[in-house]
Amino acid sequence: MDFTYLKYLSKGHDKKQILHDLMLAYGQDVWNFAFSLTGQRNLADDIRQDVFVKAFNKLETFRGDSSPKLWLLSITRHVAFDYRKSMFLRKVCLVEYITEKTTSQSAEKEYFKNCLIKDTWQVVLSLPVKLREVMVLYIHHQLSIEEIGELLDISESAVKVRIHRARKKVNTICNERKGEISEEV
Repeated sequence: MDFTYLKYLSKGHDKKQILHDLMLAYGQDVWNFAFSLTGQRNLADDIRQDVFVKAFNKLETFRGDSSPKLWLLSITRHVAFDYRKSMFLRKVCLVEYITEKTTSQSAEKEYFKNCLIKDTWQVVLSLPVKLREVMVLYIHHQLSIEEIGELLDISESAVKVRIHRARKKVNTICNERKGEISEEV
């Protein structure tokens, strides 16, 4: 969906329709990013709702310097960090697991694939926030290094360093887990 017209909004536009279009186009991306930052489905739902309320209220302030997706993900990041600062989240942090539903030729292959995906997401979600968010933005949301730097307000080289460190840490943890499993067998 093309949202280039957002740069040229006037007072007579239909904000509800624009919000509806933004929610259809980017609602799942906002939820996924919120979930990756918080690790809680119900919190991701709340954050997504708050993001679109803020977007609705600030629609006229969108300058078009970035894509609408990047603008919404930036709002998502700020709202998620506000939630993380609350006292409840400092005391309680529950992590739900992400599973991907796909079909395979055999139930055994599907089981092992789901286990691998689940284990990998557990590792990614266990990373520190700085590393976790670049992994999610780069791999899941497929943002460029430049866009991630703009969203996080860091240099492109810092984004590259974080991606490298995150990958290295995920590989290290996964290899350690493989070693523990082979020792048990």
